[in-house]
Amino acid sequence: MKIERVERILSKMKEQEMPQMIVSDPVAIFYLTGQWIVPGERLLALVLRTDGKHHMMINKLFPQQEDFGVDITYYDDIEDGVEIMTQFLEADKPVGIDKIWPSHFLLRLQELGCGSKFVNGSQIVDKVRQIKDEEEKELLRISSRINDEVMAELIPYAQKGLPETELNKIVRDIYTKHGCEGVSFDPITAYEKNAADPHHVTDGTVGKKGDCVILDIGGMKDNYASDMTRTIFLGEVNDRQKEIYEIVKEAQRRGIEASKPGNKMKDVDLACRNYIEEMGFGEYFTHRTGHSCGIEDHEWGDVSSVNEDIIEVGQCFSIEPGIYLYDEGIGVRIEDLVIITDDGCEVLNDFTKDLIVVPFEG
Repeated sequence: MKIERVERILSKMKEQEMPQMIVSDPVAIFYLTGQWIVPGERLLALVLRTDGKHHMMINKLFPQQEDFGVDITYYDDIEDGVEIMTQFLEADKPVGIDKIWPSHFLLRLQELGCGSKFVNGSQIVDKVRQIKDEEEKELLRISSRINDEVMAELIPYAQKGLPETELNKIVRDIYTKHGCEGVSFDPITAYEKNAADPHHVTDGTVGKKGDCVILDIGGMKDNYASDMTRTIFLGEVNDRQKEIYEIVKEAQRRGIEASKPGNKMKDVDLACRNYIEEMGFGEYFTHRTGHSCGIEDHEWGDVSSVNEDIIEVGQCFSIEPGIYLYDEGIGVRIEDLVIITDDGCEVLNDFTKDLIVVPFEG
């Protein structure tokens, strides 16, 4: 196991008087062990205890060759994995439960009377994962540098006005060429009115001269995500589009400026949102400003107007304000990832945010 990360979780467990916890999320288990196990419907559980008596339950279908640094009990499909696991838990003490643990496992644990009470333990793991260590920071930097390169290679295809579905496939191919395991989410490649739908699902729409194009893309490199959005214009840009673009660009700059330790997460959102409202487009900024990022593209901890959490050094999150005018066929979003430093933040994306008008070749 990755001892420093485990120790951070155990420290939080002690603070919250949680003597034992069941971690079942494969992402969290990878974070703590460095090994991926995707169990499907089968029980997978890492039992963490503040007394150090940790244990892991794995189905025999997934034999592990690497040393996890923790004792493992293997069970098969005709055995009751939860019942076997109870011998590694203290029945008279509270048990922290992972948010994604299937309810039938929890109900079985309750039937067996193992645990004085059951509480949500996920926030402990999520909060620890939120603060990236130096290894994670470097992996995020590398992933984002690749994302810059992918964006540069994608734009010439977008200027051809190719169908969104074809652009989506091209994005995936470019990530593969750069050594990525895949995309971190389904790429958003959206023309004109589709760009004014913040989470448009790719369809067969083709580009035309004068369109704004949202390119929201991210890849997975060495198990860490990237995520970036740029908006470009095909062939020409009118004054209204320029106005919207510059407002979003300035809003994002203000969000980046507010991203520093000691501020609240909501301060980042409001730095963007208040400016967009001041410029008269508040009702057209319809989503939160960002989300945490790491092993998953969307991790616990959002950048929203109601999040009172204090920003801490080591956090990584997106800053992605947007304005969406569907009736006018204008949608603009600009997104970067940042890592919080001692005195501000490090922006992980270097790809230009200057307004880009590309020759239309469709």
